[in-house]
Amino acid sequence: MVARHDLTTDPRLRAELLTVRRGTAFFARKLGELSDTELDEPSLLPGWSRRHLIAHVGYNARALTRLVQWANTGVETPMYDSPEARDAEIDFGATLPARALRHLIEHAAISLDVEWRDSPDDAWEAVVRTAQGREVPARETVWMRTREVWLHAIDLDNGAGFGDVPEPVLERLLADITGTWRTRGTDAGILVTVDGAGDSAVGDDSAGGVSFGSTFVGDSLGGATDGDAVTVVSGTLPELVRWASGRGDAGVRTSTGAAVPAPRWL
Repeated sequence: MVARHDLTTDPRLRAELLTVRRGTAFFARKLGELSDTELDEPSLLPGWSRRHLIAHVGYNARALTRLVQWANTGVETPMYDSPEARDAEIDFGATLPARALRHLIEHAAISLDVEWRDSPDDAWEAVVRTAQGREVPARETVWMRTREVWLHAIDLDNGAGFGDVPEPVLERLLADITGTWRTRGTDAGILVTVDGAGDSAVGDDSAGGVSFGSTFVGDSLGGATDGDAVTVVSGTLPELVRWASGRGDAGVRTSTGAAVPAPRWL
């Protein structure tokens, strides 16, 4: 049988597909290390067992598959019928036998990957709509899945940490999160600096107040002026992404010495 390959010719997209596939494999490995009884234990996400988390990751793959099918066929297929339907789906999935949950993860990931593989270049630029109502090109589904598998591998609470996440993924996560804060206007008075990264920026100026080393990129967060009080939040890249994503502030330092809660991201 002749092996089938990604139809896209975009080298950047091919690299992003490789990263998400590695993240999918990493999640699968951390899940595979857990026994069936350990699936009943809590995840790192408040109120969710590992079963809820696994169901969410599986059904997320199915939802993203619908978006890629939309791009490939032109027939609108939303991620979910409603937020309530999404929540009900996760609650139901958490009740599945352990074997069925594991099959859900595996089969949903394969289906999504096949849709990506068979998407030609023009389909990747087709506009689809996320569950939050954002209109994005279909290529955005790769990043949406990338952050799901890498972050939720950590949320399984089975030894994975932010240091296991590839640096380019961490950089994009930090830019993504701070950019969301800036769009919402919830970032006033916070300046994020990454230790030991020289003067290079995370993302672009639209990413918000992120600096590597001592250089601040863009305007002050939340439109702060020189006269406004600004709290500098510093740390290594993994530490800052953990803090910014709402998963703890271990290792993070602030210019005031007091803990600074990260604004809400998702």
